Amino acid sequence: MSVFLHGLGHFHPENEITNAFLEELDLGTTDSWIMERVGIRSRRTTLPLDYIRSTRNRDPRGAMEATLYTHAESGRRAAEMAMARAGIGPADVGMVIAGSSAMDTATPAEACNIARALGIDAPALDINSACTSFFAQLYVLSLMRPEALPRFVLLVVSEAVTRAVDYTDRASAVLWGDGAAAAVLSTTVPSRAQILGNTLASNPEGAARVVVPRTGHFRQDGRVVQMFAIKKTSELLTRLQREYRHEGRFLHFVGHQGNLRMLESICRGCDIADAYHHSNVEWYGNTAGAGAASVISMRWEEWAAGDDIAVVGVGAGLTWSGYLLRFEATS
Repeated sequence: MSVFLHGLGHFHPENEITNAFLEELDLGTTDSWIMERVGIRSRRTTLPLDYIRSTRNRDPRGAMEATLYTHAESGRRAAEMAMARAGIGPADVGMVIAGSSAMDTATPAEACNIARALGIDAPALDINSACTSFFAQLYVLSLMRPEALPRFVLLVVSEAVTRAVDYTDRASAVLWGDGAAAAVLSTTVPSRAQILGNTLASNPEGAARVVVPRTGHFRQDGRVVQMFAIKKTSELLTRLQREYRHEGRFLHFVGHQGNLRMLESICRGCDIADAYHHSNVEWYGNTAGAGAASVISMRWEEWAAGDDIAVVGVGAGLTWSGYLLRFEATS
């Protein structure tokens, strides 16, 4: 089944957690330590910096009250950009699908909160798969009957993992940033971008490796998860290279924005030149399920006919997914 991408949007909150800010928190870390290990210079957060400074977010329940942006508000901003680029309005959206690594509300679905913020009156439901939520949404959509779907479907992933970060733990504090991404898709209306070869797989035996409790702090088995991410991303990227690399087309790579050093390792192993690797993790941190889509969205006007983007995601579950985004000339 054909899935066409009509518009992408992104949002990053304005509050910036720099490496200098983390040094001030006396976590036992420095800018050079962070850059050497993960290659992240800065992150954005939905939390007030004074809140992090004064509380270290010792009780994540307080972060829900302190937050400056709900998932619905972040998602609304990303969705409005996606719809504007697609040339449609709220009345044109026939379904809203949302997801997140840590939901604002278990009930109602985050998709309902976002649809309300946008003034969309349409079926709304959540498809959650942590850092692979956007990929899982695309995968489920690709399994549906085209004639049963509305003309335009809106996908939204809002992430605010900094609310679940223990800012006395340098291992997690250096990684996470907040953001949102949104996409307008159609299975019946062609556009200049088409999604091909979408896959999704999981190994639930690794479920305990990455956890965000309902009212607790994020935790992960960092080394194991990073090795898993490098292995699965490399496998999926190699498959996409083998199946879709064609003479006369440019194959780009956008991976899960876990950390820059991980992505650089994958590029070396899969022979991806710097000019064809795109990321934003250095300046925005790991924005979980919003990461890869936000990278593509931030360059939306630059993509041209002949560009192929191998997009690969990994996340809690443990889950991995990939697809190819192909740009063609518009008729």
